[in-house]
Amino acid sequence: MSYRSPVAELRFILDKVVPLAPVSATEKFAEATGETVDAILTEAAKLCDEVMAPLIRNGDLTPAKLENGVVRSSPGFKEAYEQIAEGGWVGISSPAEYGGMGLPLTMAIAVNDMMSGANLALQLNPLLTQGQIDALEHHASDEIKELYLPKLISGEWSGTMNLTEPQAGSDVGALRTKAEPNGDGTYSVTGQKIFISWGDSDMTKNVCHLVLARLPDGAPGTKGISLFMVPKYIPDANGEPGVANSLKVVSLEHKMGLHGSPTCVMSFEGAKGWMVDGPNKGMAAMFTMMNNARLNVGVEGIGIAEGAYQKALAYAQDRVQFKPIIEHADVRRMLAEMKAEVFAARSIALACAVSIDMGHATGDEGWKARAALLTPIAKAYGTDTGMWVSDQGIQVHGGMGFIEETGAAQYFRDVRVTAIYEGTNGIQSMDLVGRKMMDGGKAAFRLLQEVEEDAKSAREVLPQLAEDVWQAAETLREHTEWMIGQDMQDRFAGSVPYLKAFARVLGAHFHLRAAIAGGAESRHAKLAAVYIRRLLPQFAAALAEAREGAEGLYALSVEDLSA
Repeated sequence: MSYRSPVAELRFILDKVVPLAPVSATEKFAEATGETVDAILTEAAKLCDEVMAPLIRNGDLTPAKLENGVVRSSPGFKEAYEQIAEGGWVGISSPAEYGGMGLPLTMAIAVNDMMSGANLALQLNPLLTQGQIDALEHHASDEIKELYLPKLISGEWSGTMNLTEPQAGSDVGALRTKAEPNGDGTYSVTGQKIFISWGDSDMTKNVCHLVLARLPDGAPGTKGISLFMVPKYIPDANGEPGVANSLKVVSLEHKMGLHGSPTCVMSFEGAKGWMVDGPNKGMAAMFTMMNNARLNVGVEGIGIAEGAYQKALAYAQDRVQFKPIIEHADVRRMLAEMKAEVFAARSIALACAVSIDMGHATGDEGWKARAALLTPIAKAYGTDTGMWVSDQGIQVHGGMGFIEETGAAQYFRDVRVTAIYEGTNGIQSMDLVGRKMMDGGKAAFRLLQEVEEDAKSAREVLPQLAEDVWQAAETLREHTEWMIGQDMQDRFAGSVPYLKAFARVLGAHFHLRAAIAGGAESRHAKLAAVYIRRLLPQFAAALAEAREGAEGLYALSVEDLSA
């Protein structure tokens, strides 16, 4: 069975579970009608299933390569990318005034979900461009917007983000890249960046790099960092690619997976750049791009999980060991839990996207706070789901899962980096219990109140499932109150299990909504029972770990750990 985009599930979630209707009811997104949503999902699915998915193995087996200083993409990628660009898929949620569709971010998230499942290595290219578009829209001068946004939105040019250096990963403030003013409003950017996805390609006419660098008088740490647009080719008077800039790809990283996506070591050697926003405001602009990327990276994990699940399901139906292995209880368990996890993670990601759209459309601080709270959960849980489901997919295949020719292992190799991308999942968890709880937990408590109210309403139809969800939400509320009262070190020590517990409760909440919408005897209710009875109980163990704090961890000395 080849990959099939989960159009029906996306439609169901956006209709019944995480409704898009409130977004469509706003003046800003009035054009996002049901008819438009159906058309977008249907056409995107055709591109994913018929054009992108058939190339997933090409990217793995015939990776991108560096030849004479130019990155050559995997066979078929360039032609597929041209169809992505021509269809307007890069600019789904980009401003209409620069050539975008102007649709809600939620629609871009749904399409990126399908594209990630079809071919994540290729999808990363337009995804990075979308993040750059978002950063420029919010922070760049009108001159930069008018020159770059139409080209990026059309897909004629592509965009990257350049943060990491050999000595500066999560500690971005340790960067050494410098930007010297040229006296004409431009800057000479010098330094080396690593881990630059799609830092070069033969698929677009220009590659536009957003580069973090420090001005000569920039303060140490993150406060002294500025952001610069540094294109591969300097635009001429007509806005077309002109002379080559002073930058190059030094090498491509040899990676565990995502071989079709070139990860570059970039060298900027007095390259001409233009400041985005103002001096020392680089981190604010880059965080706009990163917050966009964090939700999208969570969706990458969900897309990969979908692809891995579909492959495992097809194998389980065809493979006979005494009988088709899908008839064996443990295989049936794995498949049921895989599907339940994907549905939960997908619902959380779409809930985050809807919250972002509502915040943009209404300016309501409650929606903005909910979006901020859900972003780290969506990123971490989405990518954890991608890793777990792809690992289970290998297990369903048995020995054949360990054989590369089946393609089952590729999903795990490709998805593994997503838990590291855009702030590791540990950093997401610390963000949740730290920055996102600076409101005293108000956003978290409002969300949990909604979970409890929905569970109360569901008691008449599905009493036991509803009671389990209500009890879980109430317990999470109590633990959240406890967490807020701890010092940061103890919060951080328990942050990863706490995020997992929160995601478990939200996953159960959305499954319960689906069950009520589908009816007590529906497949949605059956899947909800799998999640709530088999997976939700894990939240209690996660909370027990979360409450252990840091003392026991630091009681172990380095010598103890080394013994």
